[in-house]
Amino acid sequence: MANPFQEQLLKAGLVSKQKVRDTKTQKRRDKKAKVDDGSDELKQEIAAKKLAQIEIDKQLNEKRFSEASEKGLVRGLVTEFKKLAITPSRSAEIKFNYTFEKKIFSLYVDDKLQAQLLNGRLGIIRHEDVSYLAPHKLVERVNLLVPAWIGYLWTQEDNVTAVEADDPYADYVIPDDLMW
Repeated sequence: MANPFQEQLLKAGLVSKQKVRDTKTQKRRDKKAKVDDGSDELKQEIAAKKLAQIEIDKQLNEKRFSEASEKGLVRGLVTEFKKLAITPSRSAEIKFNYTFEKKIFSLYVDDKLQAQLLNGRLGIIRHEDVSYLAPHKLVERVNLLVPAWIGYLWTQEDNVTAVEADDPYADYVIPDDLMW
């Protein structure tokens, strides 16, 4: 036993081994109950922390946007991605879905543009209710200055697939462009 006081009580015959085990079990249960008791106070505290973090992020983004606006960088980016935007052909039949501000938007592209989007050569910028297909480097620059305009930006983490050691289907690749 790790507790010398309990050992002394056992030697003196004041407690039994069963009572010591019950006490340890009860302590462990109490400790576990205190960790996540699901109380309203804990939930409110977590929600308050999240709201504070969101507010800090929003202020930081507004500051970054205002600094860039003062320098004229944002205006330059708008003209640049409007000029370099790639327009998909009218005969495009593949529907490419992306999320923007918790809404799903669609853009019809052809095979070549879809492959470039999925491989990270293109990205989507959404500005003033219009979607623009732009080169990846330009979309990254827009993401640094005005992240609220990014509709789709390929990142390395999106392409990483977790493979388990004992996965029986590891040899079967699921294509990214699988349409349901």
